Amino acid sequence: REALYLDDKYLDRPAIETFQRIRLYTDSIARFASQSPDAKSPYIYPLYGLGELPQSFARLSAIFSGTFMLRKPVDEIVYEGGKAVGVRSEGETARCKFVVGDPSYFSDKVRKTGQVIRAICLLSHPIPNTDNMPSCNIIVPSRWFKRQSDMYVCCISNTHSCAPAGKYIAIVSGTVETSDPRKEIEPVIKLLGPVDE
Repeated sequence: REALYLDDKYLDRPAIETFQRIRLYTDSIARFASQSPDAKSPYIYPLYGLGELPQSFARLSAIFSGTFMLRKPVDEIVYEGGKAVGVRSEGETARCKFVVGDPSYFSDKVRKTGQVIRAICLLSHPIPNTDNMPSCNIIVPSRWFKRQSDMYVCCISNTHSCAPAGKYIAIVSGTVETSDPRKEIEPVIKLLGPVDE
């Protein structure tokens, strides 16, 4: 997909916007390649899975004297002047410049605008037609299956310490567009080859 737009609406926008996104991508490749000579992409995936991301944030927070409150319930999001400025838990309030959280904590401030379907598939082989790559990200263009939005596949393996040797985890996802989301992802799952589970 051109410049990682989610659909073809970019075709009706000024070309400079797409150009700027492509430029950002190429600059990212150049920056990443300068740190790792074997780099073919600016995208990285943490070893041991996405659970490493919150741990990285916790370490970075500690460096800057931040505090992580683990295993504590969220009793209340604290607002001042309509802006979230903290979180109250068991009588303690952690104040902050902004709050990032799951939409369930802000049910009166969010509205559902869409839904995502996701399938996690276990494989005993790399995804076909990827040159036996142990990991890859694939964007399946919407026009392939007459959809409004693209579908995505992320494949990870033991190179990320996420699966045993010889096993692969393929995650298929996309925006739900019909009343039968499982049927929507079936054609993409077929592209994966035999699925163990």
